Amino acid sequence: MIQVEQLTKRYAGFTAIKDLSFEVRKGEIVGFLGPNGAGKSTTMRILTGYMPPTSGRVSIAGFDIFEQSVEARRHIGYLPESTPLYHDMRVNEYLRYRAALKGVESANIRERVGDVLEMCSLQEKERALIATLSKGQRQRVGLADALVHDPDLLILDEPTIGLDPNQIRQVRELIKNLAHRRTVLISTHILPEVEMMCSRVIVIHKGRIRAADTAENLLRNHRAAGAISLELLNPPDSVREALTKLSGVKDVTEEPTENGKRFHLRTDADAHPAEDILRMAWEKHWALVELNRRKPTMEDVFVDLTQGE
Repeated sequence: MIQVEQLTKRYAGFTAIKDLSFEVRKGEIVGFLGPNGAGKSTTMRILTGYMPPTSGRVSIAGFDIFEQSVEARRHIGYLPESTPLYHDMRVNEYLRYRAALKGVESANIRERVGDVLEMCSLQEKERALIATLSKGQRQRVGLADALVHDPDLLILDEPTIGLDPNQIRQVRELIKNLAHRRTVLISTHILPEVEMMCSRVIVIHKGRIRAADTAENLLRNHRAAGAISLELLNPPDSVREALTKLSGVKDVTEEPTENGKRFHLRTDADAHPAEDILRMAWEKHWALVELNRRKPTMEDVFVDLTQGE
């Protein structure tokens, strides 16, 4: 559905993305991840034809996004990070206008608008001025706009940014329901949702792809950091330094507790320092109250892939 080959975008004195190559197959839900400034939005704007690349090629459903722009865009529903809406229009009026712009036949516009209003749970707001809607409702109008011409590819750039937890849940459920019949490329910072929703993950950092695989494989194969926490009563000042020197420990942070301190250790996924911690606590007579380990998460993988160079 999406084929990207050696995509590069340069500005004056700055390269936003360099030599990106990846594929999104029909029916996939792919998470496109990266820290702020990594090049995600630049890539999505190029994929949707809003911005030309410096070099490289993009095809959508077999059509070159620039040489066959009209044909390619018929397959794309795009929700940008900042949803552009006409706030002085009513919801149904705006969607009819957008459907006409996107080439929906006049005889089918009323039916298509009715379908997307229902899909996005906007029936009760169809005659409301967009300016009067909440941010979550406006986001659903943006999704309805992206869907009104019935595309088979959805490109969603940070669709839940700025929403409260209830609104995030509503938009997430909507996207999951929409994905049954469509290919979806979604940029998001909410990593647990990536694990729940996406069949594959692409991680970009400083304009380059750092990883592209299923979340399960990234967790299994990448040397992501796990975490160990331990609480000590009245620990000596030397504890943090001693823990940092243990094999497989990446860094140690600490926080005060009511009667002592809790230490948090980031470790390699295949490191097992718990036994060494217990031995050290016994030898140094530390008053160990609690010792816990958790498995690495997508957040750990993301941090490892996108920190430093």
